[in-house]
Amino acid sequence: MVSTSKIKSVDFYRKIPRDLTEASLSGAGLSILAAFSMIFLFGMELNDYMRVSTSTSIVVDKSSDGDFLRIDFNMSFPALSCEFASVDVSDVLGTNRLNITKTIRKYSIDSRLNPTGSEFSSGPVTKDIKHDAETDEEYGEGSVLLNRLNFDRISHKHAILVVNFYAPWCAWSNRLKPSWEKAAKIVRERYDPETDGRILMGKVDCTEEADLCKRNHIQGYPSIRIFRKGSDVREDHGHHEHEAYYGDRDTDSLVKVMEDLVAPISLQSSQGAPEIKDDAKRPAPSAGGCRIEGFVRVKKVPGNLIISAHSVSHSFDASQMNMSHVISHFSFGKSITPWVLSDMKRLLPHLGRSHDRLNGLSYISNPSDSNANVTIEHYLQPVKIEVMTKSYKLVEEYEYTAHSSLIHSLEIPVAKFHFEPSPMQVLITEDSKSFSHFITNVCAIIGGVFTVAGILDSVLHNTMRLVKKVELGKNF
Repeated sequence: MVSTSKIKSVDFYRKIPRDLTEASLSGAGLSILAAFSMIFLFGMELNDYMRVSTSTSIVVDKSSDGDFLRIDFNMSFPALSCEFASVDVSDVLGTNRLNITKTIRKYSIDSRLNPTGSEFSSGPVTKDIKHDAETDEEYGEGSVLLNRLNFDRISHKHAILVVNFYAPWCAWSNRLKPSWEKAAKIVRERYDPETDGRILMGKVDCTEEADLCKRNHIQGYPSIRIFRKGSDVREDHGHHEHEAYYGDRDTDSLVKVMEDLVAPISLQSSQGAPEIKDDAKRPAPSAGGCRIEGFVRVKKVPGNLIISAHSVSHSFDASQMNMSHVISHFSFGKSITPWVLSDMKRLLPHLGRSHDRLNGLSYISNPSDSNANVTIEHYLQPVKIEVMTKSYKLVEEYEYTAHSSLIHSLEIPVAKFHFEPSPMQVLITEDSKSFSHFITNVCAIIGGVFTVAGILDSVLHNTMRLVKKVELGKNF
């Protein structure tokens, strides 16, 4: 067996008998100072160990969402009717998608951005509108010319009033005019306004009756509206409850529609007709503005998201179009939940400050202030950011820069969002610290402070002994 004396011989920490040591006031002071220094440095090291540090690199975008990029938005247009509001997408590769409806929702709003009803239904995608063949046949005047003085009186007199809101300069209005007047003459002959009175076809020249057309939220020409007696109650926003007709515009189709409207009404009844379900007839917009929300998926190449007034069978007065808008939300990529974003901000204080740069901004132009034909353009450059640990991805988001301007042009104004995704992405990696490194540093702190304090104590003790010898006149 190994003797106890041999085991004691490998002791690194040999002890000096307590009787051979002496305590001093200076040593006690240094010991207290050393203890506080150890505690302070330990706290600093622990804080550094607990703090998350990151490294940033720029790499080619090889993200998991592939070749497509999602754009989420919520925008309010106080002067663009939901009836004609269209969301279009195009890019440099030739993609051109018009009037996207599958992922888009529209809500009528007033000029103060307050909602005025439920979701606006755009209806199914219609085929080309059919018109009468052009002929030199005389058609005469069959419809009644309406204005602000007689509109309300006539609309209350007849069970159904069908009105063509038109503009003389509009090609579509001029193409509709012959069939409208022919149909009006036929309807007048079958349902005499004086003896029958169940239906009347009228017309309004919007260049002469701008206020009347504005009151009924007419933005495209021609617009055919169906007013029913008993349902034309004005709301606070000045709206008559009525329907819009989007069907064919040839004489036979118009006459058939009128007869379908009259059919449920008895001759003795003065009440409006019950509503008939028909894809060609839908509720007219209840206000002159529109809130558009939803998302689109685009390719990761330079392109455009365009909000405009669009129709294949209507004309628009570019000088009266106002594309002013307020952006409630606009972002790229997948939406990040607030609590995840909060955690990320604790990890990286600068993350998440530019993913919604346009939120809450307003872009307003007023055509009456010589600001006609104003297109509002936004130039956006999104960059993808990924935050990762050594083993898994924490979060990914797109941040973007935004520059906006108002452009005057002769074309119909639009709101255009030009986006140019970066082919690179920012990769932020969390740098983890090993526990062994932390323990090593703690030991270095304790040993280093203890050693330095011991050296200082030795120097101080020997200095004091030397001073005492000098005072006693002893040689040394």
